[in-house]
This record gives sequence, structure tokens and C-alpha cells, in this order.
Amino acid sequence: MLTDYHTHTERGPYTVSWLEKFLDVAKTRGIQEYGVSEHGYRFHQTAHLFDNPWTRERRTEDLDEYMEMVMAARRAGHQVKFGLELDYIPGTEDALAAFIQSYPFDYVIGSVHWLDDFGFDLLEMKQRWENCDLKETYNTYFNILTRMVKTELFDFVGHADVIKVFGYEPDDIAFLDDWYKRLAETFSKHHAVVEISTAGLRKPVGKLYPAPGLLHACFQANVPILINSDAHRPEDVGADYDRAIAFARQTGYQELVTFSKRQRTMATLG
Repeated sequence: MLTDYHTHTERGPYTVSWLEKFLDVAKTRGIQEYGVSEHGYRFHQTAHLFDNPWTRERRTEDLDEYMEMVMAARRAGHQVKFGLELDYIPGTEDALAAFIQSYPFDYVIGSVHWLDDFGFDLLEMKQRWENCDLKETYNTYFNILTRMVKTELFDFVGHADVIKVFGYEPDDIAFLDDWYKRLAETFSKHHAVVEISTAGLRKPVGKLYPAPGLLHACFQANVPILINSDAHRPEDVGADYDRAIAFARQTGYQELVTFSKRQRTMATLG
């Protein structure tokens, strides 16, 4: 079984014909379970969950139209999962819980992209990294990630160490290893699932998410995984899966998680 649940169709219209371009690539690359997981901030219905000047400019879409694309694809005979990627902002837990329950999602991805007003993975804010204390920034990110997982609101953690996206990484291995162990313990205690994401290979950092040390800690703590591409273009669906599969197997994983109506099933990785 291979999955690709973390994909974004936002560069085109919410139509079945556009979605079919992603589905065609998924089929070609042996993806048995494909899902679409648009960024939540794009939709009018999520304004109460996350609002800042950057998202305000990009909140142009209707979530019901997005959902209808998925449902129309199913009526046309396609098997496609209905997901969403939500930014976790501390303090919005009650509103997040109510919102997630209001739509028939197959899964909801929890991600951290913002540290207060710093969208740390945005190219237009990259310059701010030059003035960051790396350990302090990583501490802030991992603390927010820990809070997110403790809410148990989300079905899996998106790109758990995306904080390294531009290649700014502390050179203190002990510091990172301590965090990896603590994160893995939190993931395990709160029943989190972690994705192996190939998106980092297409970013300046040029590495898979998560780091080998974090994935190893997750394996030791019995944290389950799935594999995703975080594709924003049809051609990136299932990209570099040979490397992700090898990474998972070398770490010791033989199974991955699949989702349907927010229920987990374990399947053989392959």
C-alpha cells in the first residue's frame, strides 16, 4: 500500500478535470490511496481560526466548492479522500474542534507554519532568518508542535520538522536529539501519526521530513507513519517515493496508516 494524502490543487480551479491530472499521476506512480488536503486558510469558512494580513489576502475560496469537487470526482468513479491541512494557532482549540466536526473529512492534517507573525517557510519572509537565534526559534517551533499534538485534534502531523525548510539548522546534535526524543514520546502518548514527506527534497534544505533522528525516535516510540508528497502540482504527486520508502524501511517501518472518515487502518508498506 502507498498513499499520498498531502496534496494541494490550489493552483487550478476546483474542478474534476483539474483533480484528474493529480489522480492520473498518482495512478502512474502506484499510489493506491490518493487524497487532497487544501490549505485551510484559503477558505472564507476558516477566517475565525487563523487571520493575519498574509492570509487575509489569500482567503478567496469557498470550502463547500472545494468539497463539491471531491464529491463530484467520487460520483465520476474516482476514489479520492477528502482532507484539509489546518494551521495550528495556540488558543484556537475549541474553534478548531467545532470546525473539524462540521465537515465530513477523511482526515485533517495539523501543521505549524507560523511563529506569531513569522511565516518561517515563506520565501518573502526568508530574510528574517538572518536575525534569528536558531535554538530559540527551534524551541519555539517544537513547543508549539508539542501543544498541537497534545490537543489530539488532528489525524496526522504535517512535515514535523519543516522548520528546517531553508536549511537553517542548529549544529548542536545533542539539542536536536533531545527534542526528537521528547517529540516522539509526546506523539506516542497522544496517538499521533507522523508523515514522511518528500517535499523537503524540493525545498532549499534538500532533505526529507522528518530528520533521520526524529524518525528513528518515532519508530522506537511506536509512532505510526504515512508517506506523502505535499504536491502543489500534478507532476509532484508521489515524487521521490523510492527515497521515502527506503527511508521508512531502513528505519524499521513495515506498515503505514490509511484513513477513511477519520478512522485509521494499518496497511503493509510497499
